Amino acid sequence: MRTDPEGHGPVRYGPPLPDDGLPVLPELTAVLAAAAARPRAEPVGGGTPLLEAACDYAARRGLPAEPDHVAAAPGAPTLLLALTAALGGDVLVPRPCAAWWAPYARLLGRPVFHVATPAECGGVPDPYALLETVRRVRAEGGDPRLLVLSVADDPTATVAPPEVLHETVEAAAGEGLHLVSDETWRDTVHAPHETVWLSPAEMLPDRVSVVTDLAGSLLPAGWPAAFARFPANGDGDGDDLHARVLDILTALGARIAAPVAAAAAHALTEPEPVTAHRAAVGHLHARVAAAAHAVVIGAGALSRPPRAGRHLYVDLGPLRPALTARGVADAQDLEDFLTARLGMPAPGGHRFGDDLGALRVRLSTGPLLGGSDEERAECLTSPAPLELPHVQRALITLESVFDDLRDDAQRWEPPR
Repeated sequence: MRTDPEGHGPVRYGPPLPDDGLPVLPELTAVLAAAAARPRAEPVGGGTPLLEAACDYAARRGLPAEPDHVAAAPGAPTLLLALTAALGGDVLVPRPCAAWWAPYARLLGRPVFHVATPAECGGVPDPYALLETVRRVRAEGGDPRLLVLSVADDPTATVAPPEVLHETVEAAAGEGLHLVSDETWRDTVHAPHETVWLSPAEMLPDRVSVVTDLAGSLLPAGWPAAFARFPANGDGDGDDLHARVLDILTALGARIAAPVAAAAAHALTEPEPVTAHRAAVGHLHARVAAAAHAVVIGAGALSRPPRAGRHLYVDLGPLRPALTARGVADAQDLEDFLTARLGMPAPGGHRFGDDLGALRVRLSTGPLLGGSDEERAECLTSPAPLELPHVQRALITLESVFDDLRDDAQRWEPPR
């Protein structure tokens, strides 16, 4: 998990999106296989069937779109790179944020400024901290133009309340920022009937682009496909932004593979087998995330309850005495320590723009589902996945590691 293996830099080795760890839905495999013999390449920005499916998908979520304001690419990072290049200026992101956001701005030579998040959630900057950061950057000669945020967040697994989002979007609008809303995890909310979801694009339609990576809920991570929805109008946005992004995608040769495009278009129409599979996957990861959250909280660590995605974000600051005794001084040490002991990736918070000195990690639920395709598939069909032996073993390992840290931390506490 180190970022500096010989011959490679840190961008390539950032932690990927959490994988669901489950077998591919056979219906999608069949669609991809049927399209594998097509000789023609998918157009840059996506062909008509894919774009129309993306528009219908967005419209069902209250975000109407036309194909000439949508673009598809092989993964959300490619779209964010194109948007960042097209918009220019400095980039603002919450702290912490998805590991892939900042590297693409830096790759373009654009400064990236991290903004603190409110107590309620991650993914969205605190509005007052946002205003302070924008004004400070401008006073120092900077040119902040772009804010990237996510309502359903990686890494914190939180969902921003509408009132918090509203204040942040108002602050961003007042400063003339363009927003990119990463809605990759929108359809992975753990309690969809109890969670109020609001997209920034509903609040500020003229200045918000929405990016959705289908690896969040519709396609496996190995089939890269994503789409962006651009504003329908607005000063400097809309048509011009769409055209500039297409120019950049063309220069990059960023085409979705035709068989993947066919599978993506099919998944975006949301036929019943796809939606049923998505619901089952979401329910499974919600149950496992809740169990893992109970383990880390029971050991004295801090973590917001996971509300979306396939992970949780854990602060082991209260267990620092025990970790210090084991030679763990920062997030990189903690990453190495937990990765070795848990036998699963545990990327430190510094990967997500958090402070290196803070003892925070992102733990994913996928590795807790088993070590083989058969075990993971069994989790999806079992009425009681937490009672399966391989899931129980994984949770017991997690509990053992965290309980040992809790017990040692208590021994290191000074007498009162």
